[in-house]
Amino acid sequence: MTDNASPAVAPAPDSAAGEYTHRQILTILSGLMLGMFLGALDQTIVSTSIRTIADDLNGLSMQAWVTTSYLITATITTPIYGKLGDNYGRKKLFMFAITVFVAGSALCSFATSMPQLAVFRAFQGLGAGGLFTLVLAIIGDIVSPRERARYTGYFMAMFGTSSVLGPLIGGFFAGQAVILGIDGWRWVFLVNVPIGIVALLVVYRTLHIHHTPRHVRIDWWGALFLVVALVPLLTVAEQGRAWGWDSPRSLTAYVVGAAGVLAFLLAEHRMGDAALIPLRIFRIRAVAVSIAASVIVGMAMFGAIMLIPQYMQIVHGASPTEAGLLMLPMVVGMMTGSISAGQVISRTGHIRLFPIVGSAVLVVGLVLLSRCGADTALVWVSLSMLVLGLGLGNCLQPILLIVQNAVPPTEIGVATSSSTFFRQIGGTLGVAIFLSVLFGTVGGNIETAITAESQTPEWRQTVAEGHAFDPAVAARFQDDSSFVEELHPVFAHPFKVGFAESMDLVFMLAAGVGLLAFLILLLLPSVELRATSASVAARAEGGEPPA
Repeated sequence: MTDNASPAVAPAPDSAAGEYTHRQILTILSGLMLGMFLGALDQTIVSTSIRTIADDLNGLSMQAWVTTSYLITATITTPIYGKLGDNYGRKKLFMFAITVFVAGSALCSFATSMPQLAVFRAFQGLGAGGLFTLVLAIIGDIVSPRERARYTGYFMAMFGTSSVLGPLIGGFFAGQAVILGIDGWRWVFLVNVPIGIVALLVVYRTLHIHHTPRHVRIDWWGALFLVVALVPLLTVAEQGRAWGWDSPRSLTAYVVGAAGVLAFLLAEHRMGDAALIPLRIFRIRAVAVSIAASVIVGMAMFGAIMLIPQYMQIVHGASPTEAGLLMLPMVVGMMTGSISAGQVISRTGHIRLFPIVGSAVLVVGLVLLSRCGADTALVWVSLSMLVLGLGLGNCLQPILLIVQNAVPPTEIGVATSSSTFFRQIGGTLGVAIFLSVLFGTVGGNIETAITAESQTPEWRQTVAEGHAFDPAVAARFQDDSSFVEELHPVFAHPFKVGFAESMDLVFMLAAGVGLLAFLILLLLPSVELRATSASVAARAEGGEPPA
């Protein structure tokens, strides 16, 4: 069975072996990258403008639920898309994911309350779960693991573009009261609609891939128990700091989530090869080591990416848009590391060393960031972020390539979704843990800094000049840090010092997590990358002639 497409626009592989030419791959990539661009851009746009959205809908205290609802549905559907793609083909499934995502975006633009927006974001997440997973699996279908590294740069460029454009577009829309008679922030979601429509048309006309049908049972029980396991655990990861980690609600979530995990494992064992995430793939050493490293790298990566913009805004006084632009050194590092690693892997076929070296460089970058204080020059911070980006660029794609290469060609979707799924889980845990450490220590650090600096000549001189300081404002910091910008620079300095010290602790913890990833990756066996794409290998295994 072959996914439908327009043969005149997207011809089938024309080589004797059934492989695609470089030009055909680039044509297919144009549609895939538009789909990924949707998801990547949405994350940065919404995070930049969520404060404005919450204020307009009178639900500042509920903004976390808007993020949580999206995260839950996107994470849960990731392995489901991977499995369904292996069974039924990926083109129609990818178009379905884009359609759901665009429909959810349109619904979000009509939200009149924060609870309603949270529901619409959850619906949007049902489509988002397939955007990244299916794209990476499709690339695995049409390009051999050795050649796949060559195309990493295109995706890194797309992520870099979205990282820069997202804060700019989000800041622009959030800063406009009305655009064409519609509230400015609603365009944050409406902008996805035309991009999504173009992506659908391009995918329909260019994506022409062969699929070998597989007749296996659908793991409905596994999907159900995955929901039971992840909903309470992801919810408490996002809300635990507000609820209290040992509160009755948190304890209930732990118990229900643990029961769901146990039931999921039993269901997957019973389903065998038809399981949503076949447990036997973890008997493959390369897969087990890579996925374990994905969880750890995800914790360090998402924790850093979430917290660095806050450091830029609070300590260096950057606006949300400026904070996004100041992340460019890390994006450049990721692109440089990923492209250079991809070129070497493509030429030599050797891959084991890259994630090991990348995790070591990642640790160095996080240690350098932990040395950044309230008075550190932006040049030093930028260099630290560049090193961090180089480490991430050498980790992310090689780890995924190893997982895709280690499993049978017919299960590349499961392998891709599993790696992505566990990295997202690690990222969620990392953000929850690091935010808890940050806000659990920042109050005490600020009070200590105020006490120390109130004894300095500069502080006394400022008070003598008639500037008053109310110590009670320190208690407001965790709810609203914007008042710091209104304080006299001498009075604002201890707040920046206290926040920077808490950030230093978070980055040191993240460096410890990165060190654990380095030690785990040392267990990687020697990996020989396949010279054929997954679709060609799958047809060969099934006794089919080349396309």
